[in-house]
Amino acid sequence: MRKTLFILFVIVVGFYSNPIKAQQAPNIYRDSVVQLYGVIMTADSLKAIPYASVVVNKKGRGTITNNDGVFSIAVNKGEKITFSCVGFKDRTILIPANLDGNQYSVIQLMVNDTNFLPATILKPRPTRAQFERDFVNAKVNDDLYETARKNTSDAQKRIILSSLPFDGKEAVGASLTNQASKYYYSGQLPPMNILNPAAWKSFIDSWKRGDYKSKN
Repeated sequence: MRKTLFILFVIVVGFYSNPIKAQQAPNIYRDSVVQLYGVIMTADSLKAIPYASVVVNKKGRGTITNNDGVFSIAVNKGEKITFSCVGFKDRTILIPANLDGNQYSVIQLMVNDTNFLPATILKPRPTRAQFERDFVNAKVNDDLYETARKNTSDAQKRIILSSLPFDGKEAVGASLTNQASKYYYSGQLPPMNILNPAAWKSFIDSWKRGDYKSKN
């Protein structure tokens, strides 16, 4: 207990014996922030490079240049900044740690970078006879045949149709059909399908197929 009280006493005395250093701690952090601004241009023609990346290394933050190649970002003294753009070699600068003031300007010139892509061989499309020959002679595993039969069965197609939402064309078509039916019977009662033989036939066929069975 006495040892703990002695340590606390030493810490408190050291803090109050040097209040200037305690007050200057926030100022040191504030003075380390630098407003970095400048322009990125091509080295050969001095043209502005728009939308180039300005990234602070190992910090996960950055910015991009505007249409005139100009950028501005807040960084810390001693940090490394990397400039990159597609078609140009990356460039990295170091913000001086002993920089006087809180502003640092730079005109960064970027050198064109040549990227060598692998060779691409273009072949003509096969004729219809060649395609039919290769398609017929292609070897397919029995498991793939069974999978294809299951995917194209009537029961599987009904499940897919009931579970998938309408696409844009189907949704617009259904909406237009409903509106047309509403306008057609406007001011009168719509017909009752209970006496419609076609509706009864569609209902019986759906019942036989098992459309009304529980999916669970």
